[in-house]
Amino acid sequence: MKIGDIEVGDLFLAPMAGVSDIGFRKVCRMCGADLTYVEMINCKAIRFENEHTKKLLLTESDETPKVVQIFGHDADEMARVCASKELEKFDIIDINFGCPAPKIVKNGDGSELLNHLDKIDEITKKCVNATTKPITAKIRIGFKNGDNVAVEVAKICEKNGIKAITIHGRTREQMYSGEIDYETIKQVKKSVNIPVIGNGNVFDGKSYLKMKETGVDGVMIARGALGQPWIFSILKGKDVPDKYKIVETHIKILQKYYNDEYLCTILRKHFLWYVRDVVGANKYRLQLATTKNLDESLLILKNILS
Repeated sequence: MKIGDIEVGDLFLAPMAGVSDIGFRKVCRMCGADLTYVEMINCKAIRFENEHTKKLLLTESDETPKVVQIFGHDADEMARVCASKELEKFDIIDINFGCPAPKIVKNGDGSELLNHLDKIDEITKKCVNATTKPITAKIRIGFKNGDNVAVEVAKICEKNGIKAITIHGRTREQMYSGEIDYETIKQVKKSVNIPVIGNGNVFDGKSYLKMKETGVDGVMIARGALGQPWIFSILKGKDVPDKYKIVETHIKILQKYYNDEYLCTILRKHFLWYVRDVVGANKYRLQLATTKNLDESLLILKNILS
């Protein structure tokens, strides 16, 4: 499929806060992900040149196309960011209208905007007009259970020049639990002529095929990739790469940009995910949670995954 003039495959890694770092994106691409997103970035943080945000915006030269997701609620500020030098290297800019996190919603961002379609209209229009890059959007089906604005939002996005839309098949109130509304995803796909990507509860081949049955052009995987970036290999019918080498590559890439002391902290959650499905997982998780350095963690992981 195409996002604007950019040709892409149909299997995507979602932008996950605190997860989609430069190393994890790399190993997911190695395993077959066609598109990986830099985790969502606060437009205000970009404007104030926040140092942590600069780290989040790091990409490798072979990470192409490069995609970043932004969030905010001030249309003029978001448009300025879309045209800013900080996002110059990115090929596609995605706007988040779906994040359910309380701190995001409290500030009027993410899925809170599903309560204000006039703002979504203004934001998409101004962002599209601010740059020649393809702008895409990610939404949920509504804010509260019983709300369903997905088709209306998709039509607004298409009208204003958004080039693709990703829909997570839950309301904000559901957060990450409950059933996926596949019927609404299907209706969104039927209502617009731009590519539609389905998202939510894709953990294996069966759930992947169920999402594809809605007619979507692509599938975005989030929690299904935690601790198993090789899910992309599995879904593409390819051999699963050496799991330990995947973990090792993840770490080596991050070591280019961060010191080991910092990495020990941010990688711990990844290490725990990497071993959650192995026999004796609880014992290994306890060991990994109490390691004091990367070498110790790597030795444990090598013994488990090799």
